[in-house]
This record gives sequence, structure tokens and C-alpha cells, in this order.
Amino acid sequence: MRDATPASLDWITRLCRIDTTSRETNKPLVELVSQEFRRLGVEPHLFDSPDGLKQGLVATIPAADGGTTGGILLSGHTDVVPVDGQDWASAPFEPEVRDGRFYGRGTADMKGYLGVIMHLLPRMVEAELAEPIHLAFSYDEEPGCLGAADMVAAVEQLDIEPRACFVGEPTSMRVIRAHKSSYALRAVFTGINAHSSLKPQGVNAIEYAGILLAHWKQVTDGWQADGPFDGAYPVTWSTGGVNEFHGGTAWNIVPSRAEMVLEFRSVAAVDDQAVVADLEGLVAELDQRMKQANPAAGAQIELLSGVAGLDTAPDEEVVDLAEKLGGQRCDDKVTYGTEAGFFQAAGIPTVVCGPGDIAQAHAADEFIELSQVTACERFMASLLAEMTR
Repeated sequence: MRDATPASLDWITRLCRIDTTSRETNKPLVELVSQEFRRLGVEPHLFDSPDGLKQGLVATIPAADGGTTGGILLSGHTDVVPVDGQDWASAPFEPEVRDGRFYGRGTADMKGYLGVIMHLLPRMVEAELAEPIHLAFSYDEEPGCLGAADMVAAVEQLDIEPRACFVGEPTSMRVIRAHKSSYALRAVFTGINAHSSLKPQGVNAIEYAGILLAHWKQVTDGWQADGPFDGAYPVTWSTGGVNEFHGGTAWNIVPSRAEMVLEFRSVAAVDDQAVVADLEGLVAELDQRMKQANPAAGAQIELLSGVAGLDTAPDEEVVDLAEKLGGQRCDDKVTYGTEAGFFQAAGIPTVVCGPGDIAQAHAADEFIELSQVTACERFMASLLAEMTR
């Protein structure tokens, strides 16, 4: 028996037809949902990205008594990953149903979740809510949660103080209360070219970069050997590596440039800021050594992205609430990052629970099972019933 067509599929289709690949603007999507909010008498708070290309949105549906503080926050991101180089059986931005699945870029990650919210928005506005429902839609989650800090800042600025937050990344409607952090840094070494037969006249950028690389390998090998460990993760220790490296021009030229990108994902027991500070300290030391060799040489490091980890205690109210509404209880922790850690860091108890399978996210022929959309609709309907008691 095929799954019935979910009632929210129209809204999911409308959202998926808008190309919000992270390198593009998301403003057409934000304008579409803003029009719906305004049609229903809710004025959204919009905020621009630093470059003005994108927008985030925070909106509050007040309680029946007009109250706007407390309540539940539902959060998701509006951007999707590129389809470049992927072999799709159908047009990525013209979603379609095939064999009980809804195919299209963003169907699982995570416009399916946003579409369910938009479908139920009229019912949320009409309901006699005992406490408010807040909605937060971000930009630039895919490049490293770049818009998350602005979104959390907007929530704090509006002084709405939600008591719990659900982030709807695809978890197959499992209640995920923990994920690793994710950090990426770029180190650039500027040396001095010279003929390799006259090496003392140059400053070898790759050799100095190699010192950082060797140190980082020692750190990450130490995590694997000595921990700290967390047995709930599929990879129980913190991981890290050098995932990009560029340098040199020819075998007989002392290289004047080397560049690397370092990445790590850590369990909660690791102090992320201490790790970053350690790398920054070593690069500062190498910068001074290179300048001593030649004042025109040097080294720099910059943080490309920093995604906070999530570690919500199992006895938090938000965990019990998510399970009561239909989320599947589990003790799994996931290695991929989300914006949930930013909300937790701001003092808002948060879990990740949304429709679809993370294995389909980012892939060619991305899809979401129609049964997952229906399960999310039931979850949201249960939330609405809970909020009107």
C-alpha cells in the first residue's frame, strides 16, 4: 500500500522549487514565507547576512493572552548544498513523487521540515495557545552554520526566552540530544622564493607548514589513543586532520607559499577553544621564526567555521517533550553538526528531531519518504495540541 500524499507536500514543493544553494541568495524563499506570515497577521523579524545577500527570519505566534516569552522554538535552515557534478534522474529543483518518495534538493535537508511548519502555520495562528510558538529560519547553515550566531542573536534581542527548542534536521524522527562540534581553520605560510641550490637565500614555506602538520597529527593521534571517549558515537573519540594542502611550484624552487585547512570534530569532554588556541599559538611562534629568517616571511591562521557541539542531558524536559509528541527515543549521538549547539550555548535546552534520513542529505536524487513527512505532520499536530492545553 502506497503512503497517502502528505497534506504539507504543496508547501514543501514551493520551498524546494526555490534554489537556495548557499552561494545564492535565499531572499525569494524568505519573502515567500514572510508573505504567508503577514497574511496571517504575524510580522516576522528579518535580519540580513553581513554581505546583505541573505536573510534570516524569527517570528512569534503569541499565546492567547498575548504573551510572547517562553514557549517552544522550532528552528531550521533555508539553504541547501550544490548539485554541481551530481547525476540526478530528475530536475533537482522540480521535486516529484516516485514510489512513495519525494525527490528534490532539500526535500530531506531540510525543506521537508520547514514545509510542514508552513502548512500548519494557519492552525498555529488560529489556536488558543497557552504559550507562544517561535519560528527561526536561518541562512548559511551548510557552509558551517555561518548564520547560526546571527539567528541566536536575533532570538536573544527579541527577548522571547523559549523554554525548549527543536531543530528539524533529518533524524528519521529520532530524538537526538548530542552531536560533536565541528571546526575548520586555514593556515597560510608565506616564505621567500629562491633557487633550490641557494636555499639559504629563501624561506621554505612548506617546511614550516610541516611543523604545524606534524604537531596536529600528534594531537589527533593522541585523541584516538587516549581519548576522551564517548561510547554513544559511532566514532568514539574526537577526530581531526589536514584535509587540504597546497604549496610549491617546482622541484628546484624554494617554495614561497603553503596553505592547509585543518578540521576537527570533538566530543563534549574536549575544550574546543583550547584546541583552537593551541593551533593559534603554534602558528604565532612559527610566524616569528619565519620573520627572523626574513621580515617579509610569516604565517597566519584563521577560523573558517566553528559549529558548537550539542550535549543535552537525558533528563532535560525538552527530551521528554519530544518523545511525548512522537519523536523516537534513542541514545544515539551523531557525528554531523547542526545549529542546535548554538541554542544550547545560549541557554535554550535543545534536541534535534526531524523527518528524513541524513544518508539522503547532500546526495544526488535526494529524497524523503512520504511516511517521514506524515510522521512530522503528526509530531507538529501533537505539539499544537500540547500547546493549547
